[in-house]
Amino acid sequence: MRPGIGPAALVIAGALALTGCRGSGSGGDSDSGKAELSVGSAYMPQPVSDDMAAGFLTVTNKGGAADDLTSVTSDVAGQVTVHETVDGAMQEVKSLKIPAGGRLELRSGGDHLMFEQLKRKPKEGQTVSVELHFAHSDPVKVEMPVKPATYTPKTGH
Repeated sequence: MRPGIGPAALVIAGALALTGCRGSGSGGDSDSGKAELSVGSAYMPQPVSDDMAAGFLTVTNKGGAADDLTSVTSDVAGQVTVHETVDGAMQEVKSLKIPAGGRLELRSGGDHLMFEQLKRKPKEGQTVSVELHFAHSDPVKVEMPVKPATYTPKTGH
């Protein structure tokens, strides 16, 4: 054997091993194991009741890990609860899942937020501040515009 083949083979094997470690489906992104959350399409129909209102929004997760919406707070309500709708019946839940690479859509007739014990009745044209809390990600603050009670979004909900 020639003396130069051994070291060259080691260099090639080492380079292949390093490439293999980095390439394991992560695309080289060091944050692929985390959720990357953003919120859009948020709105509240003007409440028809003096003490309750609904809220809708979409949480998009571009990250490689799922997360859960665990609670919501707002200065406009004594409490904000998270509800899911199953077979047309709504029920309060402790959390809603946001899949990795997916989205959680809170929409009229589906999963939604309930603002209870309103401290003031938001009017069309105003905004309501909310803070979304998650199992793993930092809280996200959202300004939710108040729309007409009969508002139906063209897209997103």
